[in-house]
Amino acid sequence: MNKKLINWIGLLGVAALISYAAAIIFSPLAFPGYNWMEQAASDLSADSAPSRHLWSRLAAIYESGSVVCATCIAIFVSERKISTHLFRLGIYLFTIMSWISKVGYQMFALSDAGKDIAGVQEVMHMVVTVFVVLLSIVSLVLLIIAGCKDKKVRGIGIWAAVALALMFVGPVGMMAFPPEYFGVFERFSTFAAVGYNAVLGIYLFDGFRKAQADNKGCYTSENEKWY
Repeated sequence: MNKKLINWIGLLGVAALISYAAAIIFSPLAFPGYNWMEQAASDLSADSAPSRHLWSRLAAIYESGSVVCATCIAIFVSERKISTHLFRLGIYLFTIMSWISKVGYQMFALSDAGKDIAGVQEVMHMVVTVFVVLLSIVSLVLLIIAGCKDKKVRGIGIWAAVALALMFVGPVGMMAFPPEYFGVFERFSTFAAVGYNAVLGIYLFDGFRKAQADNKGCYTSENEKWY
């Protein structure tokens, strides 16, 4: 099958994951005294963080590419009527989460790295985080259920289960281990969403061919092949 532009945009999901990983790994080099095991990843992009400039460069593809990829995935599954309404709703909510993350964290970036949550900027940053977490959980749960009910998208449901498990490793680890390991477990949660977006991007790039091969054909809700 000849790939269309929307399929190629799926690669932005993978590029966004690489960009985010590079920012997480290398930005601390520009932040003297930063302890990645203890501090949150968002401290690296705080307004006053010495690593902010390097973070902005390394995470440039992530900050724009992830939301573009998620949007194209939502458009693709909507136009092709892939799987069930429940599956498509899960994709839509995941896309909304990506937009809230993109816009919200840019509008309400932490003003100071490691600062206590006291000012309006920090409070709104936490509000955005709550919406991002809730939408991530709800969307992944819906995709898991859709995968259980429809074998044609079961692979995507399995990946959603993996992402959800990693997402819960974060808060569980934060409660079970000392604060000195907060940063370690926080990264499980952040990488879960970025990684799942990359997985969906690969499905989009392949025109969901992988789903067809795994599930012996991918059909619309009207039981017609879409390619």
